[in-house]
Amino acid sequence: MIQQKIIWNDAARSGLVLGGVSIGYMLCTILLGLLKGGPAIGVIVNVLSLLLWVFKFVLCIRLMKFFMLKFAASNPEAANGDTFRFGTATALLSALIYSAFYLAWVSFINPDMFTSSIDMVREAYSGTFTSDQMDAIDEMVPKLPTITFFVNLVWCWLFGTVLSAIFSANIPPRNPFRDVPKDI
Repeated sequence: MIQQKIIWNDAARSGLVLGGVSIGYMLCTILLGLLKGGPAIGVIVNVLSLLLWVFKFVLCIRLMKFFMLKFAASNPEAANGDTFRFGTATALLSALIYSAFYLAWVSFINPDMFTSSIDMVREAYSGTFTSDQMDAIDEMVPKLPTITFFVNLVWCWLFGTVLSAIFSANIPPRNPFRDVPKDI
């Protein structure tokens, strides 16, 4: 059984990298959103955003597996449970880094993001909502940064935990003959 401080120390480095990948993806999509033009530019931006998301998704999965393999290789006494704990800790720390960046973005860097989105919804569906419904939406807007922080945190951590459970089943590889004496 590996000490918890070793797991958390290695998970901090891995979580920083995975959180950085997600933050980089977010910044790239924000930059893509700044492109203005006609319908052709809109289609190109949407296709690039989709490709970028697929790239980030695959990269995060491959990095998680790489970090789990690296952890198991650098800790030969690690069992599958240790690798799972490492993956879960990596997922939690990565989710925390990304969620904190997103919270900072919507709270300080672009605080009008939710307000402008609600204004667009208000214009598009002006006849659909009653005044009570619009008042309820207006009351919820200041709470949205906090809500999205926790939603991002839970979603990213759960995704990473499921990924850790899948990968840790074979990291390190199970050897049923490991404890069998060699002279048999």
